[in-house]
Amino acid sequence: MLDRLPLLIGLRYVRAKRRNHFISFISLTSMLGLTLGVAVLILVLSVMNGFDRELRTRILGMVPHTQIEKPSGMTDWQSLAERLTQREHVIGAAPYIEQQGMFSVGGRNHGAMVNGIEPDWERRVSIIDEHMSRGSLDDLVPGEWNVVLGSILARQLGVGVGDSVTLLVPEASITPAGVFPRLKRFTVSGIFSVGADLDANLAYANIEDMQTLARMGDDVGGLRLELDDLFKAGSVTQSIIDDLGAGYRGLDWTYTRGNLFQAIQMEKRMIALLLTVIIAVAAFNIVSTLVMVVTDKHADIAILRTIGATPRSIMGIFMVQGLAIGVIGILIGVGLGILLALTVSDIIAFVESTFGIHFLDAGVYFISELPSQLLWSDVGKIVVSAFVLTFLSTLYPAWRAARVQPAEVLRYE
Repeated sequence: MLDRLPLLIGLRYVRAKRRNHFISFISLTSMLGLTLGVAVLILVLSVMNGFDRELRTRILGMVPHTQIEKPSGMTDWQSLAERLTQREHVIGAAPYIEQQGMFSVGGRNHGAMVNGIEPDWERRVSIIDEHMSRGSLDDLVPGEWNVVLGSILARQLGVGVGDSVTLLVPEASITPAGVFPRLKRFTVSGIFSVGADLDANLAYANIEDMQTLARMGDDVGGLRLELDDLFKAGSVTQSIIDDLGAGYRGLDWTYTRGNLFQAIQMEKRMIALLLTVIIAVAAFNIVSTLVMVVTDKHADIAILRTIGATPRSIMGIFMVQGLAIGVIGILIGVGLGILLALTVSDIIAFVESTFGIHFLDAGVYFISELPSQLLWSDVGKIVVSAFVLTFLSTLYPAWRAARVQPAEVLRYE
């Protein structure tokens, strides 16, 4: 019976109504603090995981994991692409020509990066085909001078499928009449939307048309490679360049989007640390609660000691009480956090549609929707951390309760 005494009395103290309402208020505050801290930490980490996922699937699905370039032009790219796809970690290759330019129509001008691609090859390294809102990559037929625009870019230019746009490239053509900027009229054959900043600054044209515009003959600018593990991009790129020798250079995604990925990881760690401090404050409020409970229960402690309860049992009573308060708060917080993490995207979408508010503008942020990805490993770490903090917060009050001397207390009762 004495072995069960700490558990029985500790749980009874949790349920019991207190004469001192301030103690009940502090106890409730501690529980609510843990609930909110755990719930918000789960929600925020899920949103940060969502941003990380979107970066990997959307942005890095459009941006090449690795680019192998040859400044003088790459002629026999088919054989090189076949060789590279046989290497470890390389699962796809596609030729490209990159050309910065400015689209102009009806007095509207917007700069963009135009990628000259071969549609059948591009599908091996990019998810662009999955995000075509209008038209198809197959419409990029050589000689027809068609172009596929990002949705934001098309909206800024005020054009749709079938409209014509003029592309000006930063190169001059020398003619008998003088020096003129090089330009070409394209027909918009498709529009893509990935919900990212690429929608505002990226366009696709057929690689043969871009070869003609750039006066490259049959050469291409380089090869885009798709890897099975994007985090091996640096080592794979360096290995390829070492094997190919002089005249080639490599550029992996960490140069173009690495800062964004590192920023997300850093923000995730810092936010987790700050919110853990909030949980710690809520957990250590239990110290105040238990200290006041111990002071209020001096007589009860003295009586228990006189009937044979050991200091260890007394200590266990108040540890059980503190842990019960903490566990209830943690469990409610976990449930609330999981619910919010699974529905936050829908909640934000509902708020945006109801009040006409747009929280994420793809022209400013790299995505236009609030993503969320719940990872059970994060939930487990949060629960363990909150429980450890709660456990530590019960030790001092329980130790003080175990040091109560029955004779001194009962002398004045």
